[in-house]
Amino acid sequence: MQTINIMDTPVIGVFSTCTEEICLVPEGTRPEVTAQIEKRLDVSVYKCLVNDSILVGSMCRGNSNGFLVPENSKADALSKQFGKPVTVMPGKLNAVGNILLANDTAGLVHPEMPDNIVRIIGDTLKIDVRKGTIAGIKTVGMAGCVTNKGLLVSPGITEDETALLEDLFGFAPVVGSVNFGSRMVGSGILANSKNCLAGSETSGYELGRILTALDLE
Repeated sequence: MQTINIMDTPVIGVFSTCTEEICLVPEGTRPEVTAQIEKRLDVSVYKCLVNDSILVGSMCRGNSNGFLVPENSKADALSKQFGKPVTVMPGKLNAVGNILLANDTAGLVHPEMPDNIVRIIGDTLKIDVRKGTIAGIKTVGMAGCVTNKGLLVSPGITEDETALLEDLFGFAPVVGSVNFGSRMVGSGILANSKNCLAGSETSGYELGRILTALDLE
């Protein structure tokens, strides 16, 4: 397992997001970094802005079926660029990567998300979506990292949260951290079912927990 920086920072999940086939990184990402991502995760890498922001991982979330982006994003241009349906998610809670944790079968979303937006998420990504928290954290997209094989979550998760996540995703969450103690595990990992990358400040112990959680040992 390798560690990297994106935009010279270890919070790689804030700046980038990936699925089984695609990884989106901000414009300005160095070629050697995109090459590492392509090789390690076996994905096609696309440089873009989402809502005119380089915070691609915070602004966008997708899976094998499509992507969701905030209002004022160039959804049609993004869809044409990487060949997947892209839906604009309306409303105030629209930093999609921060508030949605999703793989190809299920998703957990901010507990205050309106029901009509939950339906948009489910229809776009073709997944079962439920509302909830992770360790009391509402920004579940950064409090967890999920693939089609495993789930890493922030320390402090409750029994009720654990039960919901296990029922929703079909496997038990594993507690861990990234970047030498950060609870916001989604901020420091890029992962799919094939492999993962972590932020450069992630310790050896943390890397081991990540590999266990995502069933990559």
